[in-house]
Parts: sequence; structure tokens; C-alpha cells
Amino acid sequence: MTHSLPSVPVTTAPFSTPDATLAGFHHHYATVDGVRMHYVCGGNQDGEALLLLAGFPQSWFAWRHVMQELKEHFWLVAPDLPGQGDSDRPETGYDTQSLAQKTHGLMQTLGHTSYFLVAHDVGAWVAYPYAALYRTEVKRLALLDAGIPGITLPDALPVTPDKSWKTWHFAFHTLPDLPEALISGNERIYLDWFLRSKTAAPDAFTDEDISEYLRVFLKSGGLRAGLAYYRSVMVSAEQNRELNSQGKLQVPLLAVSADQGSIPDMAVPLRAFAENVTGIIIANSGHFIPEEQPQALARELHNFFTM
Repeated sequence: MTHSLPSVPVTTAPFSTPDATLAGFHHHYATVDGVRMHYVCGGNQDGEALLLLAGFPQSWFAWRHVMQELKEHFWLVAPDLPGQGDSDRPETGYDTQSLAQKTHGLMQTLGHTSYFLVAHDVGAWVAYPYAALYRTEVKRLALLDAGIPGITLPDALPVTPDKSWKTWHFAFHTLPDLPEALISGNERIYLDWFLRSKTAAPDAFTDEDISEYLRVFLKSGGLRAGLAYYRSVMVSAEQNRELNSQGKLQVPLLAVSADQGSIPDMAVPLRAFAENVTGIIIANSGHFIPEEQPQALARELHNFFTM
């Protein structure tokens, strides 16, 4: 008689490739609830963990300069949100609560249960429900130049020429079909305008930087997924209003604005929704603070997280 024995599991290290430009940082993948997420991590293994979330139309790459500045002090985790960068582009799940849950699943997979959170633009949209849902895990929170749906993002956006160029894309991206028709085939023109026009100095982005963002934007489903964040904004807003009804955020919050950014002073509206808000305004920067003023931003983050 033969006896079948159970298969023996073989332990291996996760797939990893070093980043070509950031010494000590590696690229990884993890599957969370059926969605394969790409992330880059590295830095001080004995330091506290710091989670970095990027916005539209970007990826983990937006944090590269800040990661270089903070690597001696923190263990840095910079994922691509679902639909972003080299992560999967699922058909659904672009409301910010779903995105927060997926990102939390990644942090659970990596074994992190207490950490700091920094987020910019759409990443900040995700960070609000993340901090509200996982209040015992997020030790301190920094939000960069973003209005949060259902919280600080106004229902009526400005239409005057001096302001509308910063916010025109919100309504445009929610339209069915038209954005795809106009952007497809013109992706580099679109990204070049979107990134460089919103900076204080357009040379903050090199041609190589634009090419990297174009690379991931052109991946299958990239445009669809990028627009899906905006097309889900009403669902996200309703979710956030429900979370806010349960009480203000208690986590210490750093509201980071730029003197030439999208929002004059983020701290002012956020104080109605968070108990402990500190505001700073970084000079000589437009919307893309992590790439325009990375040294100043890294210094302020380090000061805030080590208080």
C-alpha cells in the first residue's frame, strides 16, 4: 500500500530588483485581494516605517528625491496604488475607501502595524479614509496640496482664469468618453502640460522624468484607471462624509501647502475635520512639492515625525 504524503512548502525570498537610481531601495510585488501591487521599499531597517502615497498622474517615482533624503532615518514604503504605476489596473475599486483597504492589506502583508503616512494629491484622497479606518495604526499623518472629496474639496470649482487652470481637470476627467478621445495618442503632450504647468519651475521635471510617467501611463488600462479615481469621486465623497460623522481625526496632522500650489492654506479647512492640525506653506513650489522642493519637504516631515 502506498501512502501519499503532503507536499513540502519551500521557503523563498520575495522577488526583488534593486532600483537603478536609489541605492538601498528595491522593487517588489505583493498580491492583495487579487490585485498585484508594486512597491519600492528601503532605508533604515531599524527606523520607524513611513508609508508614501502618490497622486495623479504619478507613481511611487514621485517620492524618489524625498526617499533619498529620509533613508537614513526611516524604513520607507512607496507603493503604486491600484491603477497607478506598475500595479494592476482592476476594472473596479477606485473609490478611495477601497484603495485605502487595498493599501492597508499591503502594509499587513509587510508586517507593519504602526507607521507614519504621507500622501499627495489623489494619494491624500486615499490617506483620509485610511487614517479614519485604521486610527490605531497611523501614528502621524501628512497631507500635501489636495482637497479631500466630501471633506475639503468644494462641490463648485473655480471658473475664473487665474484659478481654473489648476482645477479644470476635475470635471473633464469625470466626463464619459471625451477624455479618452482627446488624450489617446497625445499622452506625452497631456502629461507634459499637466506636470510642468503646475510647477513653480517647469524644469523640476526632466524629459527623462516625463518619460517614466509616460511609460506607466501607456501601460494597458493606464488612462482608464487614472480617470477612474475622478469618476469615483462622488462615491468617495459620500464615504468620507460618513467617516467624518463618526468624529474628527485625532491623529496629529501636518497640512503641507505650497505658495504656488492648488490650495492656499490646507490647514484652514482641515481644522474642521481633524483635531490636531499643523500647517506649513513651502515657498517657491507649485503643486508637485515632492519633486520641486524635496529637501525642504523631507526636513519638515522629519521634524514632524520625530517630535
